[in-house]
Amino acid sequence: MNTIRIAGMLGVMLAATPALAQDDTGIKAGDVLLRARAIVVTPNERSGDILPAFPGERVSISDSVMPEVDITWMATDNIGFELIASTTKHKADGRTGTTGSIGELASTWVLPPTLTAQYHFNPRGTVRPYVGAGVNYTIFWDEKASTGLTGAVGPTKVHMKDSFGWAAQAGIDIDLSKKFFLNLDVKYIDIDTTARLDTTAAGRQSVKLNIDPLVFGIGFGVRL
Repeated sequence: MNTIRIAGMLGVMLAATPALAQDDTGIKAGDVLLRARAIVVTPNERSGDILPAFPGERVSISDSVMPEVDITWMATDNIGFELIASTTKHKADGRTGTTGSIGELASTWVLPPTLTAQYHFNPRGTVRPYVGAGVNYTIFWDEKASTGLTGAVGPTKVHMKDSFGWAAQAGIDIDLSKKFFLNLDVKYIDIDTTARLDTTAAGRQSVKLNIDPLVFGIGFGVRL
């Protein structure tokens, strides 16, 4: 009888082992995911005219490559909330005419904290696609006129208005182990601003910008 009971217990344990291993795969409610990515920010800018002195002249915004950190809290097995933190530096260049001949007009750092609600497909799998949507508040800081601009119109102060907009994302997590995973991610961030240039020789000039970047990221994550 003892041998039969021991054999029965071993059978139950062996049957339970795959289930326990499966429970430890992927993500579940309550998990916290920390990711570190390298990102490429590529603006899809639409520029208004530089007014009032340079009608018809517009600006372009440069790309930027930077590190990014984000954290996701899983409210359920499928639904998570992600907050990203990164800041990138961009240049505003003239395209044509007088400002085009100057080239770089100004530079600014951009901080766009973004919160998204995500839906994670296949949460218990080792390959987990997700989509998300949310909001962002973009802060422009350390705005500076270029040496080319100050050489042309004298000392210049630059101010860019902060922006509130929406965001969308899609990505995929691929497990490398029980805790660590590879991440690929792309976001669209709605950023609209007005840049104001207070110049010595040309007075106040302003230009409306829809920056609206795509943010491509690749990195690694850990399930805390």
